[in-house]
Amino acid sequence: MPLKRYKKYVSLLMFTAPAFLLYAVFLLIPTLGGMFYSFTDWNGLNKSYHFVGFANFAEALGEDSDFVHSLWFTLKYVVFMVVLQNAIALLLAVLIETRTRSKGFFRTVFFMPNMISIIISSFMWTFVFTQVLPQIAEKTALAFLDQSWIGNPSVSFYSILIVSLWNGVGYMLIIYLAALQGVPQHLKEAAVIDGASPFQRFLHVTVPMITHAITICFFLTLNGAFKVFEVVYGLTGGGPGRSTQVITLNIYEEAFSNNFRYGYASAKSVILFVMILIITFIQISVMKKREVEA
Repeated sequence: MPLKRYKKYVSLLMFTAPAFLLYAVFLLIPTLGGMFYSFTDWNGLNKSYHFVGFANFAEALGEDSDFVHSLWFTLKYVVFMVVLQNAIALLLAVLIETRTRSKGFFRTVFFMPNMISIIISSFMWTFVFTQVLPQIAEKTALAFLDQSWIGNPSVSFYSILIVSLWNGVGYMLIIYLAALQGVPQHLKEAAVIDGASPFQRFLHVTVPMITHAITICFFLTLNGAFKVFEVVYGLTGGGPGRSTQVITLNIYEEAFSNNFRYGYASAKSVILFVMILIITFIQISVMKKREVEA
């Protein structure tokens, strides 16, 4: 028996070792290395560096106004994305689920933008914002379309939101569709017999039964919104000025673009990691309790 159990664990290790090795080399070790360098003044090139303790963290949160601005801008973006992306995806999923013949067509249409690279989508929408919309406004009565979608700080945020939603809603839509198809039909029929309106059936029958999908979609949207980079880089580059700069773009510029302060950029990355960890933990804890209640 001990020999058979030993062979079982050896075979299990052999199957998991390649994946764990790749995970350790490309994710775990770089993550731990970044945390180590966040306490140093390393510039990413020289072999020599000095330990500075928590000086990088104090500078980022207390003296770096650009980083603080990017932090608040990212939080604003996260709130809008979590609410809008999940609301739109769930609404579209409910509408598509009510159809009988064209479900496959609408699933494909709304999921197709997710198959396009985000950076390519950003370049495509840059052309739309700068060339297509002004011409539409010129030939129609939709004068509000003719404005600086990318160059105006008060409008560029909504341009980023439009591209992000266009690219990401389809993925959440598929998750919600799968959850809606798993709602027992007899519960809906019982609610109809009891006289519940369509909105009441959705609120008191459908939503509790798809809470697990809402938890997953909130988790994915939250993490993706905090780590947004490509859409901002391809659409506005963080501009005009630094009005649309997100945390990841600020970290990128600090480490590779301007100052080559790799240790300082690593400290900012650790701050972002801790933020995502705390907010994700709170979100999952709250949503899991609702799943148990449902």
